[in-house]
Amino acid sequence: MSKTIFVLNGPNLNMLGKREPGIYGGKTLADIEADCKAAGAELGLTIDFRQSNYEGDLVSWLHEAADKAVGVAINAGAYTHTSVALHDAIRAISPIPVIEVHISNVHAREEFRHKSMIAPACKGVICGFGPHSYILALQALKTITQ
Repeated sequence: MSKTIFVLNGPNLNMLGKREPGIYGGKTLADIEADCKAAGAELGLTIDFRQSNYEGDLVSWLHEAADKAVGVAINAGAYTHTSVALHDAIRAISPIPVIEVHISNVHAREEFRHKSMIAPACKGVICGFGPHSYILALQALKTITQ
């Protein structure tokens, strides 16, 4: 039986492929979704992939994950660095494991990106491996939800 993993994406990730390709690469979010679904199939996971530019959507989807998913990979975009609401939502769905994901190495970028509001509530953080960061998160979730 397949396990469902929510893959949640925050603001501006819908602009991948157009937005700063030197930092984020040329893949679109649709490309990353296809990669995640293919990797999920290989891992025996069902991937529920979503994106919103609205913080409240991400909070609601985290709440939904408590009843419908065994784990969550979240690229909260800029909300990573600002959102107490996402931090609290992640804590509220414990023990569902949540992994923070970033395409770029946020620690090699602007100082304001070095602080994550959600990392203390997450099981782990994967960053800096380009779009492959998502696949690494799925592999980790597969391992910790067995």
